Amino acid sequence: MTVFKKDKLMFGSIACGAVYGLIMRGLIRIQELHPNSLTSISFIWVMSVAFIMVVPFAMGYIAVGMNARSAPVSWVRRIFLPWPAVLLSLFGCLIVAWEGTICLAMVAPIALLFGTLGGITAGVLLRPQQPRTATFSMVVVVVLPFLVWPLEARLTHTQDIRNVESDVLIHASPETIWANIERVRSIDASELPTSWNRKVGFPRPIEATLSHEGIGGVRHATFAGDVLFIETIDVWEPRRRLGFSIHADTSKIPATTLDEHVTVGGEYFDVLHGEYILEPAGTGTIRLRLISNHRVSTDFNWYARLWTEAVMRDVQQSILYVIQRRCEADATSTVK
Repeated sequence: MTVFKKDKLMFGSIACGAVYGLIMRGLIRIQELHPNSLTSISFIWVMSVAFIMVVPFAMGYIAVGMNARSAPVSWVRRIFLPWPAVLLSLFGCLIVAWEGTICLAMVAPIALLFGTLGGITAGVLLRPQQPRTATFSMVVVVVLPFLVWPLEARLTHTQDIRNVESDVLIHASPETIWANIERVRSIDASELPTSWNRKVGFPRPIEATLSHEGIGGVRHATFAGDVLFIETIDVWEPRRRLGFSIHADTSKIPATTLDEHVTVGGEYFDVLHGEYILEPAGTGTIRLRLISNHRVSTDFNWYARLWTEAVMRDVQQSILYVIQRRCEADATSTVK
């Protein structure tokens, strides 16, 4: 096979893998827009093992399999040839606004992994001497998500409750720290540290108001993009502990801020409780701990929780950073 034909076949196989992924996502999109139409027999939803893992596997299998029908494929190509197909498919979903940046950032690592697994499987199983067998196997892999989904649909989402804790040392009095956590005055974007989750589209914290002091008081924690958390105080120990249950006001969160797959308070993810704890950590120093409690409900919690915990930890660290700088600035100005 000439170099030109090899390159043509390689690019064609990548395109076929990417187009397959886009077609699968397109079928799901039609189903999302018209749930009662005949397309509902497509069986697959975005937040499923069938789509998140099996579809990328099929994309990788197609990308490598089309090449393996004609000539042996090196291990390097088995591993990496699926990646352009997967990334092109994800980029296409972003361009047509089927998915947001946050979703794609979360899906990309596992999609690339399963794309590689598909490529390796095709490279190991398929032989140029058996082109018909190779073609038949690719047809089977193309329909594989439709075979997996009915089995997956019999299972209910597992509910996983996770705790995330962050802390910071603050050189200020408990009174100063308490004043900066019971209410958080408006946060300018310049006050926040560099954050990876905001770079992929997660909204930044803005402020937290308090209706009245004591148990039963209501905090309104506002984030950019009209994201509002209603927090009801259930632990009130001035200068020691501040705890609150959390309810996300999902009715006011635009789809352009957080799409349905990552919406707080939605089917797959919710933040339930938060608590600040002040602990002495030496003369003039307080350790401020921020603990959050959240729910993950997917068919792949083992993977989803890696992201939810990382996001929650990053958000908490940003908030603690602002509180630390404000408290120590207040303490310095008081001394002067």
